Amino acid sequence: MSAEDHQPPRPGAGAGIAADAAVDPSQDSVRRRLLLSFDAFDASHHRLWLRYAHTQAGNRQAAERIVEDACRHLLDHWEHALRQESLTGYAWTVLKEHVADWLGERGLRPRLAETAAFHAAVQKALLHELRDEFAVLEGEIGLYAAIGRLPERQYDVMVLRYVLGCSEEEVAGFLGFETASVRSHIRYAKRKLARELRTAPGPGTGDG
Repeated sequence: MSAEDHQPPRPGAGAGIAADAAVDPSQDSVRRRLLLSFDAFDASHHRLWLRYAHTQAGNRQAAERIVEDACRHLLDHWEHALRQESLTGYAWTVLKEHVADWLGERGLRPRLAETAAFHAAVQKALLHELRDEFAVLEGEIGLYAAIGRLPERQYDVMVLRYVLGCSEEEVAGFLGFETASVRSHIRYAKRKLARELRTAPGPGTGDG
């Protein structure tokens, strides 16, 4: 989905960028560079955003609508976004706000535990890893609920890492974190899951 594709159906899309060009034609090259930078960002994030939104909304059509709205918002405020300390972190916040709005308007909670991708990931990756680190698990149903109760950043990191299969480095890039921060979030999330499930932590969960 290109930035140019965003504009015709939405008269206000990219308003700040387009207005400058309308007033001063010499700004057209600046506008084009901004649109190209948005296109590049969108191309590198769009697929992952769709997959994440799908885990929250529970179906592809809803995910496409959420991501389209988030991209529209981001394009409208692209110059502002580029001035942020972390563009990827700011953009992720925009996506999360649109996910929350979509769910809130419908009185829904995130549908993560109901998606086939989540079940497969938990069974093949996360559950196996937790079994390696913790003495006992009281069952997958309890794990699903416990993941849903994780703090927001830990939840995002665990979904990206274990459900969507991103590497720690990729998670850091998508969220605007340092890789060390991603590892820290994973470590604390596992500890919280262990407490939630009343399991005995193994040697891999220490502070070292």
